[in-house]
Amino acid sequence: MTNTTTPEDEGATEVASSLTGPAEASVARAGLYPRRVSARIRAAVCHAFGQPLAVEEVELRGPAAGEVGVRLAACAVCHSDLTFLRGAWGGDLPAVYGHEAAGVLEEVGAGVVGLEPGDHVVVTLVRFCGRCALCQRGQPTLCERLWSFPLSLDSPLRTLGGAPIQQGVRTAGFAERVTVHSSQVVRVPHDLPLEHAALLACGVVTGVGAVLNTARVEPGSTVGVVGAGGVGLNAVQGAVVAGATRIVAVDLLDTKLAAARTFGATHTIDGSAEDVPAAIRELTSGRGLDYVFVTAGSARAVEQALLLVAAAGAVVLVGLPAGATATIDPETIADRSIRVLGSKMGATRPQLDVPRLVDLHREGRLKLAELVSGRFPLEEINEAIASAERGEALRPVVVL
Repeated sequence: MTNTTTPEDEGATEVASSLTGPAEASVARAGLYPRRVSARIRAAVCHAFGQPLAVEEVELRGPAAGEVGVRLAACAVCHSDLTFLRGAWGGDLPAVYGHEAAGVLEEVGAGVVGLEPGDHVVVTLVRFCGRCALCQRGQPTLCERLWSFPLSLDSPLRTLGGAPIQQGVRTAGFAERVTVHSSQVVRVPHDLPLEHAALLACGVVTGVGAVLNTARVEPGSTVGVVGAGGVGLNAVQGAVVAGATRIVAVDLLDTKLAAARTFGATHTIDGSAEDVPAAIRELTSGRGLDYVFVTAGSARAVEQALLLVAAAGAVVLVGLPAGATATIDPETIADRSIRVLGSKMGATRPQLDVPRLVDLHREGRLKLAELVSGRFPLEEINEAIASAERGEALRPVVVL
C-alpha cells in the first residue's frame, strides 16, 4: 500500500517529531495536540437555533501546522448563514457562523508557504487538500478529504470554561479572529478595502463562477437570473462579463429588480405581478433563454426555470433550498436536450478566481462597493441578520 501525505500531513509530521514520544506525535498528527490560545476574542455565538446570537468572549487557539491565524476586518451576512441559524441544516451547538470574510494575516503555522504576517487576505469556507481526485479535476469545493483535516475534526474555538464551540461553515467569521487552514485564504492587494474584499469569499465567486466556471456562458447568449439577491446580482455581473446580449432578472421585490438593472440586467420581471414564462417568451420571440440561473432558494423557482429555458439550453441551480423537493418532467428535459447543472460556490478555485475577480474590479467590470447595503459593528450583528432576513439588504457587512 502506498503511503501518501498532503502538505498538512507533512506539517503535522514536522511538529510531531519535535514532541516527546510516539503518543504525543500521534495526537499532533490528529490535530488535537493543545496549541497556545492566541487570545480571548469576541464572537457572536449561536446557542439555540432561531434565537438571537450572543456576543461574548471565547477562546481561539493559534494555528497548528498547515494553518493560519487571521484578524478579521469584515464578514458579510450570507443567506447560507441565515439557513444555518434557523437550524434548517442542523449541526451541533454552540457554534459561531459567518464565512464571507477578509482580514489581515497575523500568524502562520509550520509548513505554510507563500503567506506572511501582514498579508491582506480573503477567508473562504473552501478547505481543500489539492491532491484528491476532485481537487485534481479543478473542483476544490468538493474536496474528498475535507473531513480528514484536523480543523474538521477538532474546532479551534472553546468557551472560557473549555467546552467546544463549533467552527460553523469551516470559518466562524462572526468573530474578531479566526484560525483556518491555509488553503482557505487568498492574498489580495492592500489597496482593496477589506469590507469589499470579504464579498469575494462567497457571494461574488458563487454568482460570477456559476456563469463563467459552471455554465461557461458564450458571448451573445441570452441569460435569465431567478432571484436578484446578493448571489443573483453577481450572476448578472457574470453574464455581463461573459458578453451575454440579453440578461433578464426575475424577482418579487422592486428594490432588487432596480439593483439588478444597476448591475447590468437589460430586462427585469416582477414575478409577483407578471406571468414570467409568458414574459420570457415575448422577450425571446417564443424561443426561451439560453441559460437560466436559479439563485433563489426555492423549489418553485427551479420548476419555473425549466419553463424559461430554450431547447438545448441549460438550467443552473445555484441557490440551496433546504429540504425542498422540486418536480420536473424528465421527458421534456430529454426531448428538448436541456441540461440541468449544479453549481456549488460557482465551482470556484479560490487561488485562481479571486485574483481574476480583483482584476475585473480594478478594470471597472465588477462592482463590489455597490453590493454593501449596510455596515454593522459586531454588537449589532442581530440587526444585520434581521435586515438580511427581511430581504431589504443586498449584503449587510459586519465591520470588525
